[in-house]
Amino acid sequence: MAERPAGRIRRVHSAQVVRTERLTPHVQRVVLGGDGLAGFAADTCTDHYVKLLFPAEGVAYPEPFDLQRIREEFPRRAWPVTRTYTVRAWDPVHRELTLDFVIHGDEGLAGPWALRARPGETVRFMGPGGAYAPDAGADWHLLAGDESALPAIAVALEAMPGDVEARAFVEVSGPEEEQKIDSGVEVVWLHRGDRPVGEALVEAVRALEFPEGRVHAFVHGEAGFVKELRRLLRVEHRIPRDDLSISGYWRLGHDEDGWQASKREWKARVEAEQEGGASAA
Repeated sequence: MAERPAGRIRRVHSAQVVRTERLTPHVQRVVLGGDGLAGFAADTCTDHYVKLLFPAEGVAYPEPFDLQRIREEFPRRAWPVTRTYTVRAWDPVHRELTLDFVIHGDEGLAGPWALRARPGETVRFMGPGGAYAPDAGADWHLLAGDESALPAIAVALEAMPGDVEARAFVEVSGPEEEQKIDSGVEVVWLHRGDRPVGEALVEAVRALEFPEGRVHAFVHGEAGFVKELRRLLRVEHRIPRDDLSISGYWRLGHDEDGWQASKREWKARVEAEQEGGASAA
């Protein structure tokens, strides 16, 4: 997801849980609504995201909720914890915001919350951010990602005209995790099974026979396979940086706090390693 300046405080929205739905064994949908979304808009990018604010354990914040005041008056350990999620759908008429959560049992913070969420519960979040939308001027589109990138890939595919040429690859744990996407583009579902995350995805994109013309690519998910696909696209296929939306949404062995703290340095290191190869290719 798009980088943001450290410490920048954006507008905080307040919403209520409207309903929840279990989409697959490992994906829970939560729909938010309420008058607090009157000033919210997510209609320019297909990878719009929000940063949910979860209270630090055992901490109560004064009302009205003021993030600036909290960061000024509370110790850092008592600040709300943020978790980033892609906007799966935004209905401005009914003011409903749809978010999909990947569930790993009791592991993590946001997933267990999504399983317990009940109608009427208040949720606060910042956003939206976002930086990608399919370029109508491209000759074809490539979209590749894991479960974390599925909402953004689905939104992008559903936004494309029916005659668009696109190749879409989504890696999930198994066939039970496939989702219906309202698009004329055929999605290639890759079932991970016991293989490492991203291995099947890298193989599939590497084996793809690229169509002629300019490609606009969206590649997001676990940082390890994102690095491999970035090398493939940027160095081997020499796709210009401006035609790539590519980033690690998460990294094995790191929670979001740890990954976000190291992501900028990791990204700079990867670019330093690969850009020389791209220039020489």
